Amino acid sequence: MSVTTQDPASASAPSRRTGNGAPLLRLKDVQKVFTTEEVETHALSGIHLEVRRGEYLSIEGPSGCGKSTLLSILGLLDSPTAGEYWLDGKTVQNLTFSERARIRNRQIGFIFQSFNLIGDLTVAENVELPLTYREMAASERKQRVSDALERVRMAHRAKHLPGQLSGGQQQRVAVARALAGDPLILLADEPTVMDLLRDLHAQGSTICMVTHDPRFARYAERTIHLFDGRVVEERGK
Repeated sequence: MSVTTQDPASASAPSRRTGNGAPLLRLKDVQKVFTTEEVETHALSGIHLEVRRGEYLSIEGPSGCGKSTLLSILGLLDSPTAGEYWLDGKTVQNLTFSERARIRNRQIGFIFQSFNLIGDLTVAENVELPLTYREMAASERKQRVSDALERVRMAHRAKHLPGQLSGGQQQRVAVARALAGDPLILLADEPTVMDLLRDLHAQGSTICMVTHDPRFARYAERTIHLFDGRVVEERGK
């Protein structure tokens, strides 16, 4: 797997990062325990974490260290066993299923490792799909899709099916789908389109990614290292 380089054209992109004020995401003493009849597995233990607006954070660690579990909690796909979680200043761990779904759709952009694209929908239709769950005019949906595909340089593939794209192109479409909803934060699971994420961060996006690859982690402004469900190191540039 190779690390892609930054597009030189992005160097002059204006930055809208703020980085000040209350954190956008905040976890306090978060724990996650998976229990079966015979064993208790502590996936996360005592996680304290803040992510500020405009920040680019990497969560690094080996397989099985709790990275994906932590990302699922941040994205409201899972709930902590204990601890507190605030998103944009509001506590979220006790929300109902429908409330969590609404927040995921409107405030969180996911970039999944497996892309999660629907094979019989075109690129444009895949990007538009999450927007259909909002009360949004069709014309606005189409404009958002067009803008998002332009940002990831995939507008020329709008009518293609996912199976007609390379892996890197499919991940760019996944990024466009996340961007189209204008989320507060992008959550990326083992991304490889590092040049694109760097561009988006330069344009003001808040990004939190998980990776096992130290080369990718270096693209972020700040990195926390997980091991056995605990933060064992934190470093910044």
